[in-house]
Amino acid sequence: MLVVLLFWLATAFWVFKDARRRIASPWLVGLASLLGLAIPFLGPIVYLFVRPPEYLEDVRERELEVRAIEERLRSRTLECPVCRATVESSYVVCPICTTRLKQACTGCGAPLEAIWQACPYCATPVPGGDPFAGTVEPLRPRSQAPSD
Repeated sequence: MLVVLLFWLATAFWVFKDARRRIASPWLVGLASLLGLAIPFLGPIVYLFVRPPEYLEDVRERELEVRAIEERLRSRTLECPVCRATVESSYVVCPICTTRLKQACTGCGAPLEAIWQACPYCATPVPGGDPFAGTVEPLRPRSQAPSD
């Protein structure tokens, strides 16, 4: 009987601790705790079905991440994907780390976006479907050791 009583109190305490991490309102935390305490063993199961799916700190962290992404999009500054230096949209390579940012047009030398099929300045067709093709060498298979 003592084990059953301790298990009942432990589940009620678990409901209280979990509700504090998931619910911001102290009244709702108290209500969830009473539910876990008032109905032995069934209260915590009911709480499992109606509790919020996320912890409060996870919600806050996600909101901060969304705000940071929105701020980055609002600033509209372009960065090099390798060294994070500020670059302009007219740069073909990063002036800091010399990473190729865009392909230059073969006709007029203007920087081309990756999805363009033709240069908008001189109407020269972009060779190939992928303007960055050839900037990275494809992997070659290892030569296998001769078998005896």
